[in-house]
Amino acid sequence: MKSFLSRINNIQLKALHKLGPYRITLILSCLVGILSGLAAVIFKNTIHYTRDVLETILEQGTLGYLYLALPGVGIIITVLYIKYFVKDEIGHGISRILYSISRQGSKLKRHNMYTSMVSSSITIGFGGSVGAEAPIVYTGAAIGSNIGQLFHQNRKNITLLLGCGAAGAIASIYKAPLAGLVFTLEVLMLDLTMTSIVPLLIAAVSATTVSYFLLGKEVTLAFDIVEHFALYKIPFYIILGIFCGLTSYYFTRTTMRVESRFAAIKKPYKKILWGSLILGLLIFLFPPLYGEGFETLQALLNAEPASILNNSLLYPLRENPWIIVASLGFLLLFKVYAMAATTGAGGVGGIFAPTLFMGGVAGYFVSKTLNLSFNFGLNEGNFTLVGMAGMMAGVMHAPLTAIFLIAELTGGYALFIPLMITATISYITVMYFEPHTIYTKRLAARGDLITHHKDKAVLTVLQLGSVIENDFVTVQPDDTLGILTQAISKSRRNIFPVVDSEGMFIGIVQMDDIRELMFDSHMYNSIYVRELMTLPPEFISIDEPMESVVQKFEITNAWNLPVLENGKYLGFVSKSKVFSAYRDVLVQFSDE
Repeated sequence: MKSFLSRINNIQLKALHKLGPYRITLILSCLVGILSGLAAVIFKNTIHYTRDVLETILEQGTLGYLYLALPGVGIIITVLYIKYFVKDEIGHGISRILYSISRQGSKLKRHNMYTSMVSSSITIGFGGSVGAEAPIVYTGAAIGSNIGQLFHQNRKNITLLLGCGAAGAIASIYKAPLAGLVFTLEVLMLDLTMTSIVPLLIAAVSATTVSYFLLGKEVTLAFDIVEHFALYKIPFYIILGIFCGLTSYYFTRTTMRVESRFAAIKKPYKKILWGSLILGLLIFLFPPLYGEGFETLQALLNAEPASILNNSLLYPLRENPWIIVASLGFLLLFKVYAMAATTGAGGVGGIFAPTLFMGGVAGYFVSKTLNLSFNFGLNEGNFTLVGMAGMMAGVMHAPLTAIFLIAELTGGYALFIPLMITATISYITVMYFEPHTIYTKRLAARGDLITHHKDKAVLTVLQLGSVIENDFVTVQPDDTLGILTQAISKSRRNIFPVVDSEGMFIGIVQMDDIRELMFDSHMYNSIYVRELMTLPPEFISIDEPMESVVQKFEITNAWNLPVLENGKYLGFVSKSKVFSAYRDVLVQFSDE
């Protein structure tokens, strides 16, 4: 069996050599796009099938109130599946992708190609108030990463294929190839070069084609623009942008706070209990919080806002427009709690759909309030559409992704200028308060966010072992000046590490400090190394990350620092060697 696999591997390597690296990358990007597109289609259909089956069962009897318990049941099944089958953390998919790029050479585990899909299908299918996008992006990225590893690609190409999988997933689930491409460049921060953009385009188009072939041409949210953009409405779109920016700040901070509260609960059953109770209560009071919420968005786009009160306590008051406005305000306040309760309790899902939901509600809320208060005659459907882009730009710090996604998602290209205005204003507003997204905030706090910092990205490729110099002549503390002088005569260095008989590092002797004594032979036997040695300004541990090493050089202004392993001397690292290696890797990163 081993010889057969070895033979297959040799054939594969020969084929790769004949085609050339760039052609192989293009072929693999197409393969990744097709597979991620298929995964997105299967995932989307599984969610809808699960939800439809449950709705059919419940509608056959008088079990309507079981809707309130379904999300909790989904969370329980998801937690059990992860604990006993997956046995690994798979939540917060985008953050895990960014961490993989930063710290793991873009290598994702094989089970990530399907486990997020299964767990998220259960969570969302049972009514969890989250989105399917992050899990499918995680799945697509894992497909790209593992295909890159299978075909023995280097770190750079594995990262690119990971991005192709992410782009293909977004492109397929929303039938939005441009949004998939821009998402990868803007959120995952892949380099914008011709080497990267062509494979990303191939993957996005391949995935979208698969989605069109299997699901048809219908867009996720159907919307016909009956009133086109007018210049006098620019101030209103600016107001919407500011409102979306402030709401995005509320979204990010509230999500982090609620999830932190759940993380502080040590017993899993208490997390599930609290999450299920909070989610069930919120859905009972505000039924649109059930599931992803695309039905609510479609109702707002169709100018049917009263439908958000269906099955709610406020249904008898559905003809009062101010009651509808108030209900929309409550949806804005509590959607984030419903989402955070779902993920905090153990459910698996993303923030795309909740962000779109809150954006659409925000757009309708602002326009309806202005119309009722001042009779401006604003088109509430247009503002619903543009609000989605504003909220996404604010929450994800990705205005370009928001603009192209909403335009492709609904076919609303006629509102491109309002989309640009609101998305840009929202992004500028939220950046004033919050420099990091939900995806990056925790990584930044741990120092693991290097995808957004190219210097750090280069430094992670460098290995400390590759820049250690061990041609320094060591001396012992009881050696005399005469022995030290002999060691100097045999060395090309001007630093001499002092170690004991077991190799433990004690200090250093610098030739500049003993230059005058070296020429006084009368003192050779009367002065010992322990009297001449000093301590270096800093030490480097063998397992220390390279960004920390560079920081120590900058703080101390030293040119050489000793490397230790549990106190034992291993060698020295020089500033010039580190920066020379850095330049070499930087050339590889920049190579097109």
